[in-house]
Amino acid sequence: MLISLQIRDFAIVDQIAVEFDPGMTVLTGETGAGKSILVDAVGLVLGERGGSQLVRGGAKRAEFSAEFDVSALPEVRDWLEAQALDQDGACLLRRVIGADGRSRAFINGNAVTVQQLKSLGELLLDIHGQHFHQSLGRRPVQRDLLDYFGELQDTRRQTEASFEKWQLLQERLDKLRAADADQASRLDLLEFQLQELVALDVKEGELESLQAERQKLRNSGTLADGVATALSSLSEDDARNASSLLAEAARSVASLVEYDNELEPVCELLDSATIQIAEATDALQRYGDTIDMDPARRDWVEDRLDAMQSVARKHRVTAEELRPLSDKLRAEHDELSHAEERGRELEEQVTQTSTAYRKLAATLSRERKKAAKDFSAAVTEAMAGLGMPGGVFEVHVSALPESAARPWGVDDIDFLISANPGQPPMPLSRVASGGELSRMSLAIQVIASDGSAIPTMVFDEVDSGIGGRVAEMVGRRLRELGANRQVLCVTHLPQVASLADQHFRISKVTDGKATRTGVSVLGKEERIEELARMLGGVEITQKTIEHAAEMLAGAARKRA
Repeated sequence: MLISLQIRDFAIVDQIAVEFDPGMTVLTGETGAGKSILVDAVGLVLGERGGSQLVRGGAKRAEFSAEFDVSALPEVRDWLEAQALDQDGACLLRRVIGADGRSRAFINGNAVTVQQLKSLGELLLDIHGQHFHQSLGRRPVQRDLLDYFGELQDTRRQTEASFEKWQLLQERLDKLRAADADQASRLDLLEFQLQELVALDVKEGELESLQAERQKLRNSGTLADGVATALSSLSEDDARNASSLLAEAARSVASLVEYDNELEPVCELLDSATIQIAEATDALQRYGDTIDMDPARRDWVEDRLDAMQSVARKHRVTAEELRPLSDKLRAEHDELSHAEERGRELEEQVTQTSTAYRKLAATLSRERKKAAKDFSAAVTEAMAGLGMPGGVFEVHVSALPESAARPWGVDDIDFLISANPGQPPMPLSRVASGGELSRMSLAIQVIASDGSAIPTMVFDEVDSGIGGRVAEMVGRRLRELGANRQVLCVTHLPQVASLADQHFRISKVTDGKATRTGVSVLGKEERIEELARMLGGVEITQKTIEHAAEMLAGAARKRA
């Protein structure tokens, strides 16, 4: 469950810290006070998208953190352990969004991706928004809800993976078949190109070696002159060469050592220099012997490099890519040469993967039909408790055409509703009454939640559009849901708020220069005052206060 939530510099929130209890918690307040800001903050700390516009004006960043108790959630603990993010049973999530739009995420103090935060958040908390009924008429939403209720996510993921594998192989087979039309001409071209590359026969490292040799051949005269000059300076100049000068210096210093032994290191250095001069002279002489000034060799190297460049230009590659090109063309030639055999293999693989997909899709379809019956019965029962006695809800699962297989299976899902006795069920998208649609939405969300293992449910004004006796029924249903998990509910209905185990009031405070949102937990007297406000509006009379107190006392008796 959610233990605490901290928010800093978010929208009109300066700083808020809230601690939550188990059971049902409601958040109330005036319109525009920022009730849904807390829900938005929870979504952000669990990985929802957010940008720089969320940062409070003048602040550098918005910060969100939430602590969860996961001691009774083995799936969450296993996920944390698998990601190497477990830490003594704790689960602390943190999100930072900068004024520059950059976002950072942390789990138990470790930097993670927003996607990791979102993946963990899906195991911890589920948010049902106030506009859910607007998307309830869409087929994909209906399909997701049915699969969610029936706990069919694993089967559906397997079906989607099987579909993708099948389609990938089918695409490869289609390409191979399309290539059959010009297969012969393509093979002829490949054979010609391969013969040309084989005749050229570029060796590994040959290009680099030839380029270095060409550089040496083009500058052979300069190299020879330079070597001769260096050798003359080192040893061949009879007048004053380096070897003679070093030998003379060494003899001079050696004759002085008998007077001061501190000169011994200098002697050693001069001896070392004499040896290095001798070695350098030998190396230059050997190098000079390797300088090739043969014009024929230079022409051959130039012709060889030109041939490589010519073939490379023909294939629109660099000379360095000739060897990889040869391997690529040879592989394509082999593929086309064995196209018929490869085609038979692919056809067999396509058949196998198609069969595997359809088997999984058939299993998913059977499980959906079973779940549809249970879902229909549960929502129909909930409708009676939400002021629609005699109403009927049906989930219609129909088969798609054979050629219309999809990643999610071979089913078309449609929610049908009859809000009044005697009326035939009609598609949910054609329900005219906004109030009925809101109640249907709430019933479906609550029932779908019963099939979920997620420990915390957040309902953001899902009770909009209803009131009176129905509002109390909604509150009772949410309270029942809170008996087995944590329920957080943003509401404007006193009937719902009175049934909560914990009550927070969201208020907006201004000093004339800036506006901030505050949160306070309410005691008994404060709850009566808040319920009276919700009941009476602007003018609160003594009778309104008495009514609020009676409502709260009645709710306490019902909870007991």
